[in-house]
Amino acid sequence: MTTTELTPDAPAGPGRTPRRGGSRRLSRLLLSDRVATGSAVVLLLAALCAVFGPLLLGDTAERQDLALARRPPFTLDLGWFGVLGTDALGRSVLARLVIASATTFSVALPTVLLSLLIGSVIGMWAGYHRGRRETLAMRVADVIMSFPSLLLAVVVLYVFAPSIATIVLVLTITRIPVYLRTARSEAAQLRGRGFVDAARTFGTASGSIIRRHVFPIALPTLLTVATLDFCYITLAESSLSFLGIGIQPPEVSWGLMVADGRTYLRTAWWLSFFPGLAIVVTTVSATVLSAWVRLATDPGQRWRLTAPRKPGSRRPTGLAATTVRLDKEAGS
Repeated sequence: MTTTELTPDAPAGPGRTPRRGGSRRLSRLLLSDRVATGSAVVLLLAALCAVFGPLLLGDTAERQDLALARRPPFTLDLGWFGVLGTDALGRSVLARLVIASATTFSVALPTVLLSLLIGSVIGMWAGYHRGRRETLAMRVADVIMSFPSLLLAVVVLYVFAPSIATIVLVLTITRIPVYLRTARSEAAQLRGRGFVDAARTFGTASGSIIRRHVFPIALPTLLTVATLDFCYITLAESSLSFLGIGIQPPEVSWGLMVADGRTYLRTAWWLSFFPGLAIVVTTVSATVLSAWVRLATDPGQRWRLTAPRKPGSRRPTGLAATTVRLDKEAGS
């Protein structure tokens, strides 16, 4: 059996482009898992709302009409914009939810990307070279992690004026050690593998080894951590906005909407319920999708997504099987 037969996604010969079978295979695996597909659809809808919502809605979320204040869901006076009711100033809750998604994503995505980039680069560099470089990087990470990230964010935002840039900066600093420690562990484990030793023997520079051999193998794990960290950042931003030191009016976020609606929980429950529901659905979908991505990108675990279920057997497969296995390992 030739190498091309073993790896069908690789180029068959000089001058030929790689096949796209890997992307098609992942698409088929995703469509075969209804839970993961639903999670991907939810995140896609949230991303589309964040990108195109402000462009399509304009100033709809800011229009005030005290005559329509605190109308319950399915208010026909506002048409489709009244399907989730109105707030204390007569503004559409649905329109404000869409605009708030853009604010929430504008905090979560830059924070995750920056902390992933900085932490991964430093972690792989320290884990591959070991010695004093690794010791220095790990001690800095330990110092940052010794302070609770949310508490540190509260202190910084109390001192400086709360803004999106300040929130992104302080949350990025607190999340860098998570990726640094993960990348360091992966690089330290891979530096002793045979293919890395072979590349080092042929005189390949350390930067090229990290970029070509270490990074592609560590990437699935880092992406899984990044997806879970997206959930944490979303909840952290919502918590800071709920405490009044996060996003400030006239800007709006899901956490700020929950905080504004807590005064009317008994008379207008929908003001806090729907923003809280958006936070829960988005974070749960990201968590489920991260577990699926970790299995789909790991050749040693991918069989769990394709294992057939025997007739009459109640043994779970796919993500359910992985969840049961992790629960058993945690219990043991």
